[in-house]
Amino acid sequence: MSEATAVDGAGLARQLLAGDRRALARSITLVENDDPHGWEIVRQIYPHTGAAAIIGFTGPPGAGKSTLLGELTRLERSAGRSVGVLTVDPTSPFSSGALLGDRIRLSDHFLDQGVFIRSMANRGALGGLSEAALQATLLMDAAGRDLVLLETVGVGQAEVDVINHADSVVLVLTPGSGDSIQALKAGVMEIPDVIVVNKADHPLADSMVRDIRSTLALGPPRDWAIPVLRTIATTGEGVGELLASLTEHRAHIQANGTLTRRRGSHLRAEVLSLVSRRLRRDLETALVREPGFVALLEQVVSRQLDPASAAAAILAEVQPRNEHASSD
Repeated sequence: MSEATAVDGAGLARQLLAGDRRALARSITLVENDDPHGWEIVRQIYPHTGAAAIIGFTGPPGAGKSTLLGELTRLERSAGRSVGVLTVDPTSPFSSGALLGDRIRLSDHFLDQGVFIRSMANRGALGGLSEAALQATLLMDAAGRDLVLLETVGVGQAEVDVINHADSVVLVLTPGSGDSIQALKAGVMEIPDVIVVNKADHPLADSMVRDIRSTLALGPPRDWAIPVLRTIATTGEGVGELLASLTEHRAHIQANGTLTRRRGSHLRAEVLSLVSRRLRRDLETALVREPGFVALLEQVVSRQLDPASAAAAILAEVQPRNEHASSD
């Protein structure tokens, strides 16, 4: 019997809601593999989600995000709160594999039953997150985690998907890094609720803090003043202040209704994203079987037809079919 036929979705959902770690791990695997049983589990547990605080961490590679997550997890566990950690690693475009090395930096928490750590590959998804990231956070939420820490790939300026998943977003930068300077100029500076200058014992740390504050001053007025904090993740210095700022931010967005609006926006974006991905997949599957589509692509390759005109021809062919199907 194959794994797909052996899966008891309802049973896994019940075990997950009871806090079973194995059920949580298997459910995330099913969702990550786009298994129908995984989506059924998400459907069953979804009414039980919404209690966990979800904090996203983004920033350039090597900024110390994983080490910072480890220290933050230690503080949360000392306060008696359970933690889920989801780290996303880049997928190789050649082998389709991923190192999933962020787990190495969180090894101190592997034996703690109050901490659940999961790594997943981004599988080529842009924006720094895997397509299954939101479902994985929902599953951790339903399994009773008080806090879910979500770490993005660390790919650079375009890494803004985290704002569509997290209640609070932390941007981690390091002084003396060209990647950090690039981040100051890009869209990633528009998404954080807290900015952390890690490795703050670097001689250029003070200069970077000034640069960040100058950049923030050029932006539009906000109802939340973004704190710029200094940390040294390897020693834990400043992590307590980070936790305090995150707690303050959560209280702020709960009080003014931003949390409800932000989560609503996240979920609407996820619905549209799922629709878009599935329509594209179905369309590509259907088109590769069409001789006319293959011929159209050959015309583009031979420079007889430009790509925009080819796309228009495909849409003109596909839309009447959709209209006919909907009228049936």
